[in-house]
Amino acid sequence: MVINTEQEKRDTKFMKQVLELAKEAAKHGNEPFGALLVKDNKVVLTGENQIHTKSDPTYHAELGIIRDFCSSQKITDLSEYTLYTSCEPCCMCAGAMVWSCLGRMVYSLAHDELAEIAGFNIMIGSEEIFSKSPNRPEVVTGVLKEEAVPVYVDYFQK
Repeated sequence: MVINTEQEKRDTKFMKQVLELAKEAAKHGNEPFGALLVKDNKVVLTGENQIHTKSDPTYHAELGIIRDFCSSQKITDLSEYTLYTSCEPCCMCAGAMVWSCLGRMVYSLAHDELAEIAGFNIMIGSEEIFSKSPNRPEVVTGVLKEEAVPVYVDYFQK
């Protein structure tokens, strides 16, 4: 894979971190999903799926970061931020991105690709949510997809 631009290099660097967070989530007894929030090319918060450890089915990595960061910073507008996530967000997390006016979202594996690995589908992709919203983040897909696949195969096909 040839990385052409500085932004692509940054996206790759941050996605490597996200995939490590996904692996950590699985080690902690959760599903392997990780995310991080970036502003001005600096990580401001990292997160991982915690649905099992927190007994909260809504504690997805993306929603957790948005909830925790906005609450701690007393803000509701993330238009100057980029959220990196290991997989295409579910409809719940995509909705949170819409309501927080997220500026940019980068993910590795699409939900249809995850469905092939996991054997189930979340049915509604983030693009469908974004297409019906006045607040649409810029979306970059497929970053380090080849490196993400084994993370999910190891978890869902063990």
